[in-house]
Amino acid sequence: MRLTNPLPLFMMMVLFSPLAIDIFLPAVPVMADSFGVPVSWIQQCLPVFMLAFGAGQLLAGPLADRYGRRPVALVGAVTYVVTSMLAAMASEFSMLMLARLGQGFSACALSVAAFAGVRDTFGAERSKSMFSYLNGVICIVPAMAPLLGGWLTEIWGWESNFWFMAGYAAVVGLIMFLMLNETRPANTKSDGKLLSMTAYKSIVGVAEFRFYALLVLLGMAMIIGYVTQAPARLMVELGLNSTQFALWFGANAFINIVAAFIAPKVIKQIGQTKGLWIGVLVMAASGVAELMLQSVMTPLAFMAPVFTASVGFCFVIAICSGSALAPFGDRAGTAAALLGLFQMTGSAILVGLLAASGLSAVMQLSVLMLLPLVWLVLAKKPESDDTAQETVTANS
Repeated sequence: MRLTNPLPLFMMMVLFSPLAIDIFLPAVPVMADSFGVPVSWIQQCLPVFMLAFGAGQLLAGPLADRYGRRPVALVGAVTYVVTSMLAAMASEFSMLMLARLGQGFSACALSVAAFAGVRDTFGAERSKSMFSYLNGVICIVPAMAPLLGGWLTEIWGWESNFWFMAGYAAVVGLIMFLMLNETRPANTKSDGKLLSMTAYKSIVGVAEFRFYALLVLLGMAMIIGYVTQAPARLMVELGLNSTQFALWFGANAFINIVAAFIAPKVIKQIGQTKGLWIGVLVMAASGVAELMLQSVMTPLAFMAPVFTASVGFCFVIAICSGSALAPFGDRAGTAAALLGLFQMTGSAILVGLLAASGLSAVMQLSVLMLLPLVWLVLAKKPESDDTAQETVTANS
């Protein structure tokens, strides 16, 4: 049995990454006690995962172009099951971090296969709105996973979060095995070396890709900065319990869901250029507000600017992900992999550099909210952005 519309399955495939990021967040203090390490060490599980997620795409993308989206996705699901089980059984902090690396590589294979599959199935223009819908589905996990993770941790311990991940991967992997079609176009370019700098240079050499990929990187850095800091800010500094943390975290995720589904429709009406400016300006204004409210020690003072910045991020990602990949119909897997490298590894490195800067956590988050506007003002827009159709899609 094969699906005529694979979008629901692509949605399930992109959930592997946010599930690995969000479900265990309420367990961070408990995990720190269990491993006998500072909370800040457990927080590094997030950037370690994202570094692997981004770097792994340099291999996953060419593999998806050469051998197909289906086998890459299936291998990713199997290794995700194995590495999640290893994390659940970890008795040493080093073993946990190795398992997180493995989860990152596994999730990246599924993400590349899903995003390339969307580009294969829906084409250059229509895929732009499909990417926004994928982002909206991704946001469902932060809305629900922390509540689930807090409940699992309270009843069965922190390990149960990773057993849940293994179970989800096993179920979705079976569905993919039974129902996922191969979507790789016949004209996909996959000759030559599997890892070819020439292939990546030809993609980076396209001004449209550079412009939009950097905006994706900067937008995602804001999200990573927030997710990394939120447990310590809300639970340690402000004293919230795991349920209260999950409710605030979930509220922002709910806002993301609504904004991700509304953004393409608004952009369709006002055009990509205006939509992009709205997105980065809302993020920048949120950064200023976050900085001004840093001395107010309440959850709302920290989260309100995050709420509005997340809305701006949804506008940015709705335009930039599809626009970055639009020129590469004949090598969507490789292009999607390189975009993933920018989005995950690039943003994780930026967040890490800011963390080493000596700036306060709130100051770092404020800077991350401002950077997309700085890039949009300073960067030269590609010619195709002015001459291309000014709608996200007529089918959104």
